[in-house]
Amino acid sequence: MHRTIFDTPLVNTLLRAGSRAFMRLNGWRIEGELPAAAARSVLIAAPHTSNWDLPYTLMSAFCLNLNIYWMGKASIFGWPWGALMRWLGGIAVDRSKSNNLVAASAAVLAGASGALQLVVPPEGTRGRTRHWKTGFYYIALEAKVPVVMAYLDYERKIAGLGPMLVPSGDIEADMAIIKRFYAPFKGRRPDLFEAS
Repeated sequence: MHRTIFDTPLVNTLLRAGSRAFMRLNGWRIEGELPAAAARSVLIAAPHTSNWDLPYTLMSAFCLNLNIYWMGKASIFGWPWGALMRWLGGIAVDRSKSNNLVAASAAVLAGASGALQLVVPPEGTRGRTRHWKTGFYYIALEAKVPVVMAYLDYERKIAGLGPMLVPSGDIEADMAIIKRFYAPFKGRRPDLFEAS
């Protein structure tokens, strides 16, 4: 994987301290920690309803001492922001092309020599959607890594890591557990999030 802000030594240290201070000063609380068994994992990023989710996700990752990569639509990786987005851990996803993103992502996770958490928003968009995409689930299943339920709750100003789920292969049963966990959380625009 490419070098990111999370493995740039001095910058990482400064941003970790700055993120903790910013979140605390703005009334946010960070909860949970990454289980040792989830050093390589897929993190669900939900609810995803605003452009503000990215900076809050990055700051939460610094506070939790994570090494994240995140998926974003290809259009935000164009000039002049592409290099910055990649340094922030971004991986461009071109939804207009048919590609095997699940297999490629699973191979990267399975082959990682150290800690690596891949952040995937299951809604696939900031807009209102009734159905979650299941790519995150199949990436974890194929890579044989757990799914960790990460969240941003703007109403209560809490961000963190919830339970870990090892995909069983029964996607309906596993998705019911995941959606039940996310039901109480409110995105920045709560009208755009539905965990049902």
